[in-house]
Amino acid sequence: MPLLTWQLWLARDHAADCPLPWQQPSNEDLPPGRVANSFAAILARIGTPAADPKPRGKSPGWPQGQPRNRRIRYPTVKKGTLKQKKQLSKSA
Repeated sequence: MPLLTWQLWLARDHAADCPLPWQQPSNEDLPPGRVANSFAAILARIGTPAADPKPRGKSPGWPQGQPRNRRIRYPTVKKGTLKQKKQLSKSA
């Protein structure tokens, strides 16, 4: 909470007062609540260090003109009969 209040206090000079219809316009320094209301406009102005969001939905697919190779087909291997191993006689 102290960090948030500190950020709002530092951003007070850059915030524009946009009161809601039932609020009185403020001529003095804005309180932290009013600065928080206009913080979205401040972030839009200065930008954010976050990366762009990843694309969602359907993928763009293969690039145009790039040849695609069919996968290699290997012959089917079927089970065969195995030779039975000779059993050793057990000594008593």
